Amino acid sequence: MKHLNEEELVEYYYSPDTEACAAEHLASCAECAEAFAALRSDLDEIPVVEPPARNASYGDAVWQSLKDSLPVYENSRWSWLCPNLSLGLWKGLSYAAACGLLIACAFVAGRQWERSLTPTASVRPPQQAQPVPAHPQQRVVVVVLSDHLERSERLLVQLKHADADSEEMISPLRDEARTLLAANRICRQDANKVDDPALAPALKRLDHVLAVLANHPGDLSAAQITRLQDELNASGLLFEVRVLRTRIPEHRTVARTVGGTI
Repeated sequence: MKHLNEEELVEYYYSPDTEACAAEHLASCAECAEAFAALRSDLDEIPVVEPPARNASYGDAVWQSLKDSLPVYENSRWSWLCPNLSLGLWKGLSYAAACGLLIACAFVAGRQWERSLTPTASVRPPQQAQPVPAHPQQRVVVVVLSDHLERSERLLVQLKHADADSEEMISPLRDEARTLLAANRICRQDANKVDDPALAPALKRLDHVLAVLANHPGDLSAAQITRLQDELNASGLLFEVRVLRTRIPEHRTVARTVGGTI
């Protein structure tokens, strides 16, 4: 059981009506009741001092007792005719004007110093004319090998399942083959740099299929499409391209310089 401390007992002594919890505790705890009885006997012996009654002249009496020890306050009016005030005003204005003049001089000096650091047109060295290249710039074509193999695989899958009699299916394959044919020949030129002996033969067979699709002078007949599909199935080119794509890193690129201006 938690007992009441001295502060709580004192609060209960002076305000018994507001401390209901303390009253319940004192009724059930003999130790706290004994401590409160001893505290109450001590507090009862302290006489209660009543404040003296104050009449209407109490404030004047306090002021009369204090006014002689306080300095006299004089309310000085702000006047332009006061010599001291005028002197202080002109002194303040002169300080403000001096500060403004100092700031203006610093600004002008800074501008002049900045201009002195910047060479003028008369002392600037003459600009040398840019040499005109004798030959047009070469452009570099960068081909991502893994992306090229993925697009080639997608085209071979479409060719394998294409309807030989449908021109609507063959025409998009021809356009894609023309794009892939240029990239495939760039890859063939740098195939020896890739440590994969199966890459160069596969790109060579892929080049043949792309060339037939892309460079045929007229519309491909159903018999030619069927022959390409048979060659594709017999050579296993689609499966080989899939295997190569899994072995080539995605960041592997080949670059080739191609003639022509940028």
